[in-house]
Amino acid sequence: MTKIGILGYGNLGRGVECAIKQNDDMELVCVFTRRDPAGVKILTDGAKVVSVNDIQNYRDAIDVLIICGGSATDLPKQTPEYAKYFNVIDSFDTHAKIPEHFANVDRSAKEGGNIALISVGWDPGMFSLNRVYANAILSDGADYTFWGRGVSQGHSDAIRRIEGVVDARQYTCPVESAVESVRRGEQPELSTRQKHTRECYVVAAEGADKAKIEKEIKEMPNYFADYDTTVNFISKEELERDHKGIPHGGMVIRSGRTGWNLENRHVIEYSLKLDSNPEFTSSVLIAYARAAMRMHAEGQRGCRTVLDVPPAYLSPMSDEELRAHML
Repeated sequence: MTKIGILGYGNLGRGVECAIKQNDDMELVCVFTRRDPAGVKILTDGAKVVSVNDIQNYRDAIDVLIICGGSATDLPKQTPEYAKYFNVIDSFDTHAKIPEHFANVDRSAKEGGNIALISVGWDPGMFSLNRVYANAILSDGADYTFWGRGVSQGHSDAIRRIEGVVDARQYTCPVESAVESVRRGEQPELSTRQKHTRECYVVAAEGADKAKIEKEIKEMPNYFADYDTTVNFISKEELERDHKGIPHGGMVIRSGRTGWNLENRHVIEYSLKLDSNPEFTSSVLIAYARAAMRMHAEGQRGCRTVLDVPPAYLSPMSDEELRAHML
């Protein structure tokens, strides 16, 4: 039985709690929170809610700490800090900063004699694995990653920070003509604008300048300026009724050629369609918590990513069962 601690109880933390319930070899010991523990209600009978200030008192009670903070400000600090005391897993997803984050966490985990798995989820994570597999198999080819249609929580938050915006949801949407061209093995060269569009659903404050809000959204650098963006103003009731969930998904596609003269085309595609982005990510985190325990038991220390984990370590099945039923 792997004893789990959860740090942070937002959408991802609640998802991890649900995933633990579905895995008989996992047990939730406690949830650590920066809030007043008395005000945090969890679903699991017998598990504790504890102030993060007391986390080190649980070093001997937890096998793996799953850190459920955000990549912008939480995880760069939290994961290196707690890797000194626990085996840890996070879902750090700022791709450009992964090498820096890896180095910081690796140093801390080795210092504490622990193992850490970072950037665990679906991208980075499951999509990363499929990019590596496809590149290894089709050495002459091109890679494409499409995200959506799904809610981007970071982009939605960026809209909410605009003056006059009460609430908002932003959907990232693949351009279907681009996807179909890639699936045909045509290997197109696609700009950012040619791969995705962005749909925004915005609740504006009463009397707010909607034209100004729309202009600010469409011209926002690093978020919307490089995309064809549609802004729809709706009521608070419509937002809560029609855009309550956090769906997402996407696909990784590699097209390549084989043969003496590269005469034959091939396409490898891996796709996801998710009702709940955080709940799916949480299920990936739990599978890698199992792997972290096995790797630590073997004597491995320091930081790892999904690329370093044998697939068999993710499954509760024995090696014999895997060979009989999965191979």
